[in-house]
Amino acid sequence: MTSMKFPTNFLWGAASAAYQIEGAWNEDGKGESIWDRFSHTPDHISDKTTGDVACDHYHRYPEDIAIMRKIGLKAYRFSVAWSRIQPTGRGPVNLPGLDYYDRLTDALLAANIEPFITLHHWDYPQALFDQGGWVNRDNLAYFADYSAIIVKRLGDRIRRWTTFNEPGVIAWNGYANAEHAPGERDEKKARQVIHNLMVAHGLAVQAIRGVDPGLEVGIVLSEWGADPASDDPADIAAANRFWNITETAFLHPLFTGHYHPEMIEAAGADLPEIKSGDMALISQKLDFVGINSYSRHVISATKGRLEKIPGSEYTEMGWEVCAPAFRRMLVKINRDYHLPPIYITENGSAFVDVVTPDGKIHDERRLDYLRQHFLQIRLAMQDGVDIRGYFVWSLTDNFEWAHGFTKRFGLVRVDYDTQQRTIKDSGEWYSSVIATNSVEE
Repeated sequence: MTSMKFPTNFLWGAASAAYQIEGAWNEDGKGESIWDRFSHTPDHISDKTTGDVACDHYHRYPEDIAIMRKIGLKAYRFSVAWSRIQPTGRGPVNLPGLDYYDRLTDALLAANIEPFITLHHWDYPQALFDQGGWVNRDNLAYFADYSAIIVKRLGDRIRRWTTFNEPGVIAWNGYANAEHAPGERDEKKARQVIHNLMVAHGLAVQAIRGVDPGLEVGIVLSEWGADPASDDPADIAAANRFWNITETAFLHPLFTGHYHPEMIEAAGADLPEIKSGDMALISQKLDFVGINSYSRHVISATKGRLEKIPGSEYTEMGWEVCAPAFRRMLVKINRDYHLPPIYITENGSAFVDVVTPDGKIHDERRLDYLRQHFLQIRLAMQDGVDIRGYFVWSLTDNFEWAHGFTKRFGLVRVDYDTQQRTIKDSGEWYSSVIATNSVEE
């Protein structure tokens, strides 16, 4: 076999999110988040679980960092629980919450692992939601205040900062289809949330740079390619329209200063209120952009988005495995926009894991998924896409939002009854990729 080498300074990492792993949901002064409320409400989580304990990372982070070091991670992407810092999302600071992230940051650095921080990964303070949430523009400045608090505490040690993780999921899954917290069904409201999140992002970018202009600031977007179902010109046109209406929602305002005309047309009467100065605030220069991607959309002019493609493999999430689409998407956004450097901030797969009698997890399908995608990333880099690093989703199995504990993405298995951690074959293989900085073709 031949190997594809990556650049010497390529940043290999793994990712997580606060609510999915931390637990300690009401300890040390932490306030309630919308995910605490949502998961505690009957019939919202498929297996009737909550993130109250999750992976107990709040107490077990030294063990998890030891595992990261064993795998050889160069970086670890984690998020901060806003309500752990400000229990009501505004006002007084909860110092024990700040102290926790201080300890986590120092422990990562002591292990020679770069902290790569996300300020908001969906766990919005419940008290702010009760005051109108992301729909209420008066609440947007609170995110900037919170961002400045974290940067002033950790900015001397953390270089790279992202404002939001997947704002589109916050808007559509939380406000349009009720799959996620806060569980609302109002498309017009969701479109206003999309815009308001971008304004909050702009305010936070200013706040971060106001504290330290030398820090690198970005945002993490979910982007799935839109492929036509065939070579028929009608399918190609339909796929392009689908992309312009859906996948440009954040790319376009961030990197062109306006929304895509086809997206505006599709919104119709649900177009959000846009105030003077909003677009300039949204489209400030970024130092990098994070891209999360797991699969693709396949679009037919007559049938719309196809749910199943004959002959394709699917993960436990029902997502098609199609690594070449990953490369096509990266090349497309690199061509369409003047982008800063890219980090792949999430990519991975959920499959059923079987623990063998000797305690091993031979997750060949996950390993192959990762290998295919690593190769396509390297090919995209050869196509001219400036990709600086990659973060597997996820380091450990965790609370997978509305799916509870039924979907496992981790390089490391977590036994939720005992909290025992076991590195899977995919984790061992990833360790060899990092050590050699290469992937076998």
